[in-house]
Amino acid sequence: MAKVKTTFFCQNCGAQYAKWQGQCNACKEWNTIVEEVIQKPEKSDWKSPTSTVKKIAVPLRIKDIDLSKEPRLNTFDGEFNRVLGGGIVPGSLTLLGGEPGIGKSTLLLQISLKLPYKTLYVSGEESQKQIKMRAERINPNNNHCYILTETKTQNIFKQIEALEPDIVIVDSIQTLHSDYIESSSGSISQIKECTTELIKFAKETATPVLLIGHITKDGHIAGPKILEHMVDTVLQFEGDRNHVFRILRAHKNRFGSTNELGIYEMQGSGLREVTNPSEVLISKKDEELSGNAIAATLEGMRPLMIEVQALVSTAVYGTPQRSATGFNAKRLNMLLAVLEKRAGFRLGAKDVFLNITGGITVDDPAIDLAVVAAILSSNEDTALQKDFCFAAEVGLSGEIRPVHRVEQRILESEKLGFSTIFVSKYNKISLKNTAIRIQLISKIEDLIGFLI
Repeated sequence: MAKVKTTFFCQNCGAQYAKWQGQCNACKEWNTIVEEVIQKPEKSDWKSPTSTVKKIAVPLRIKDIDLSKEPRLNTFDGEFNRVLGGGIVPGSLTLLGGEPGIGKSTLLLQISLKLPYKTLYVSGEESQKQIKMRAERINPNNNHCYILTETKTQNIFKQIEALEPDIVIVDSIQTLHSDYIESSSGSISQIKECTTELIKFAKETATPVLLIGHITKDGHIAGPKILEHMVDTVLQFEGDRNHVFRILRAHKNRFGSTNELGIYEMQGSGLREVTNPSEVLISKKDEELSGNAIAATLEGMRPLMIEVQALVSTAVYGTPQRSATGFNAKRLNMLLAVLEKRAGFRLGAKDVFLNITGGITVDDPAIDLAVVAAILSSNEDTALQKDFCFAAEVGLSGEIRPVHRVEQRILESEKLGFSTIFVSKYNKISLKNTAIRIQLISKIEDLIGFLI
């Protein structure tokens, strides 16, 4: 038996120290350093002792490296494929995080039941019967998905050697533990060791591994920050449990863009892919209401039409409130200052509330014009025409600034039946013979002339 060694880890960032101290020097957090016992026996490979296959890496010239032998694996889930960049890369490690109860396990179980490949779903949180009950609602006729309830990595690798799956899914990384580390499951050292073993397995066998990770109260993935550096892709599953829509984003992706977005709708039979989110995010109403405006925005390569709602009312308690849901509150204050300074609207003594419908958060500056239009509509209590939409940024001088890929936004607006789109006159637009009317404006006073 090797000598037992103790060391100290920061539970927030994973920094290691020889002795305890009150503040972490790396992340400057207080009282996050805890002692952990580490056992360091001689390590074997992730394979069984009887396995003699050993792959030795040799250097290759970059032009000699062949990419054609490793096509992506299709997950048969359009939203998941889009966020990953076209499918799962063989040998990659993907980490999926999200709030408790948001549907992380449901999403990966649903994907494993769709796959025509041999899939091993390892669960350290639920029994096989619990997983079977959920699978009965999603797709009970799959013959390629195998369920294993195990938390010890050495036992998991024995089953992997016997089964030889094409994809491995682990729910969750915080429940795994290795014999090489004496500390409890979910500790810094256990998470790092188990992830290292899974990375070695994935890279040596070209088998993709999908991990589910817990998050902290701050919304970050639990464990050391190094966990996100070790994996190839970090996905975040977002949404309010009180809403039916879920949003899948990529915070890190070594094999594709991090700007893509996947939208799902939670149903009793699982998660339904929302292929046309614009129709979902725009409310269907017959009566005309003030304070509503439609913005043409982009999430990655996907154009979206979202509804912006504003409410302007007299401040009851003397101090006006500024509240924004799904939109940057500081940017809202900036736009209100532009309206007051450049357009003469006295909003300093009024409450202003802003909401992006559907429970999503948007940081595209192209929705500035729609925000301004919604505020003006509510302030004047005059409804905008239903077939108006907006796509432009508003500058501090009151100028209407151009936005990128405006033609894609115009085509999406035309497809959904809008008659007029307001854009900056400084955008270079080469579209011809479009059914939608493109209204070019250069300053905020031009918009007021059209709306009021």
